Amino acid sequence: MSAEGKDTATDLRVSIAGKYMTFKLADEEYGLEILKVREIIGLMEITRVPRTKDFIRGVINLRGRVIPVVDLRLKFSMARTESTDQTVIIVVQYSMAGQDYTMGILVDEVLEVLSIGPDQIEPPPDFGSGGIDTNFILGIGKADKRVIFLLDIGKVLNAQESKHLVRLGET
Repeated sequence: MSAEGKDTATDLRVSIAGKYMTFKLADEEYGLEILKVREIIGLMEITRVPRTKDFIRGVINLRGRVIPVVDLRLKFSMARTESTDQTVIIVVQYSMAGQDYTMGILVDEVLEVLSIGPDQIEPPPDFGSGGIDTNFILGIGKADKRVIFLLDIGKVLNAQESKHLVRLGET
């Protein structure tokens, strides 16, 4: 790797190092920047919205505010599964193109808050021109012998999907 490439990788690791809330989907671990997490709520009734994509589970009424809920398993093309007593909704907030978005993400289980340092982060995988979109992965965190996909929650959904969620929250 060239010195410039090495500096870029180091800059990336330094810029994304910090505290992450980790959670599980199937057997995989993911992390969200803790500053984007607003709260964790137990599974509650989700009202399905007709004619939405499968990964949009619907909306919840959280203290008088309508919040859209995304099933990350389905968004990441994993098999749908039955909810357990560990299943929770993580309410996140992010900005895209100057607009703030709030949504709930349905996950199998919240694990812990981890501090991940620059030396524990690798760049996201490069799958070449295979057409695999990994823009939503900030980096790969390493803790003990675990691998944790560090997510940019603002890029998990594309701009059109995020705008659609805003419309759902306004109903």
